[in-house]
Amino acid sequence: MSSTADLQTATVPTRKRRRWISSEAMWGLICVSPAILGFLLWDIGPMIASIVLSFSDWSVTGTTSWIGTENFQRLFGDDALFRQSAQVTLTYAFVSVPLQIIVAMALALLLNEKVKGLPIFRTIFYVPSTVPLIASSMIWLWMYNPDFGLFNAVLNFFGLPEQQWIFSSDTVVLSLIIMSLWSIGPMMIIFLAGLTAIPQHLYDAVSVDGGNVFNRLWTVTIPMLTPTILFNLVLSVITSLQTFTQAYVMTDGGPGNASLFYGLYLYRTAFQQGEFGYAASLAVVQFAVIVVLSLLVFRTSSRWVHYGGDT
Repeated sequence: MSSTADLQTATVPTRKRRRWISSEAMWGLICVSPAILGFLLWDIGPMIASIVLSFSDWSVTGTTSWIGTENFQRLFGDDALFRQSAQVTLTYAFVSVPLQIIVAMALALLLNEKVKGLPIFRTIFYVPSTVPLIASSMIWLWMYNPDFGLFNAVLNFFGLPEQQWIFSSDTVVLSLIIMSLWSIGPMMIIFLAGLTAIPQHLYDAVSVDGGNVFNRLWTVTIPMLTPTILFNLVLSVITSLQTFTQAYVMTDGGPGNASLFYGLYLYRTAFQQGEFGYAASLAVVQFAVIVVLSLLVFRTSSRWVHYGGDT
């Protein structure tokens, strides 16, 4: 009898605990419900709608009709501007992303040294990334001006020939790649955080073995920073493939569609030509390319990313 009473007494706190846990879970769901609803309504919803619209012929002024894969057949078969915009965007991404990572890592290595006034230098290199992209585009538009711009003034000072920069089809993409270094402040900060997490005893071990600065960089710093490199690489690839503002403000895709980025072509198709169904197919292809490239980076990361617990 006593054992039965003890069992009944023990189950009472357990039931109360279960009710408390369920109540806690309910309040947790209530608190996160705005974020969940926002994600479903403003992210997942438009994505599903874009996929559906990509198989239709829809404009604001006309009716919507289901046309199957005709948009994709037109996109991959007859659309020369699609191929041009894809080429421009991929060229920009495959050049600017490695360049940004290299420069951001180099700055982080310099700013990780113990020198006088270090917080000031860190602030100087980070502040440009806080400037709104439209405002910075206007600044760079002035600096790239072939008549009174800063860059040609510097070239004249050193006796070098002037350049047309964004006003020439030969140099416009290169000019925008150089401009992309303006906003590497956040990437630099992430690299700085990764550098502070590297154990000092690893550098001491290399020094004891007679290693110099380059040995420490190659055998300790870069391998220990590979997780940080992976993080910055994925974010940079995604961002570069969605480049829009710089080309829209500074070149409007010119000269001669030499800077017609994919995002700008998508914008023109949707909001200037009113072909929302075809623009949706462009968006679906862009999304697919970003997913494939991101998965490719993650798939190959096991070969070159080293974590602190790896043996």
